[in-house]
Amino acid sequence: YVPPQIRKAQETLDDKKREELGRLKKMVNGLINRLSEPNLSSISGQMEELYMANSRKDMNDTLTDILMNACVTAVAMPARLLMEHVLLVSILHHNIGIEVGAHFLEAVVKKFDELCKSDSEGKECENLLALIAHLYNFHVVHCLLIFDILKKLVSAFTEKEIELILFLLKNVGFSLRKDDALALKELITEAQRKASTAEKKFQDQTRVRFMLETMLALRNNDMRKIPGYDPEPVERLRKLQRSLVHSSGSGKDTQLRVSLESLLSADQVGRWWIVGSSWSGAPMISDTKSQAQQKLHVGKVSSKIMELARKLRMNTDIRRSIFCVLMTSEDFMDAFEKLLK
Repeated sequence: YVPPQIRKAQETLDDKKREELGRLKKMVNGLINRLSEPNLSSISGQMEELYMANSRKDMNDTLTDILMNACVTAVAMPARLLMEHVLLVSILHHNIGIEVGAHFLEAVVKKFDELCKSDSEGKECENLLALIAHLYNFHVVHCLLIFDILKKLVSAFTEKEIELILFLLKNVGFSLRKDDALALKELITEAQRKASTAEKKFQDQTRVRFMLETMLALRNNDMRKIPGYDPEPVERLRKLQRSLVHSSGSGKDTQLRVSLESLLSADQVGRWWIVGSSWSGAPMISDTKSQAQQKLHVGKVSSKIMELARKLRMNTDIRRSIFCVLMTSEDFMDAFEKLLK
């Protein structure tokens, strides 16, 4: 089924535009197919040129589609291949603009959420989770999103979720510990609590035990206890990333500090994490309550104070409210309470 508004868009998409998009898709596909560590520099340069020559929206849509088709398959993808694809996104994210990484991240997270709800037998969830993990490794997204996903998986706590938790911790566990040790500690406590209450639910206890051991190894910073943990490939690609990113701000200032909930409800509440992202729809937050409160505070004060506020050019409700609160409070505690309200 194709919704009417999309149907209309498809009909108006004239042949010339369709031909252009087809040509663009072929070019991007050709570059992605040749992508490997040695030629990453030339391919990212060519991709940047394509971004300069075409509209951002067309490029973002095309690149996201091609990467999703390449990386999200029913069989587990080689880790190295996924890393190289995400590294390309990360370089474009830093060199072109954060909307590149934001567009790709949103598509990946929505697809991951959709597949988690369905009982698919393939490895698509692992592949999508690996993409999210590497977006975090290469400083496209903040650890806030990773913790949100881990909390969601821990709250479900079935065998499939335990596998995904282990997979994610193996990929980014030590980076999480470095970025926010307290949040990791809270997560481990929650997982231990869940494991103790869900003991009877699982026939095979070894996976749960192994997950808890992995978490404790992370907490104690013990890399040897995590089988198959090898930070070397990520470190090498991070070095390559530093050499290919033009701007000095290749570090954490371009990370998207966005929560799982915000990404999943982007169509309803807008994409505040993209600067200048246009959005039309119902207001994000209904202001009726706060407006009523502001008027309430202003209504209580004398006309003398209101006249003074007018003279001092307190021209919005909230400014007038703050001014009136400060002028009419008995002491600092009273002012604090009123300001909070």
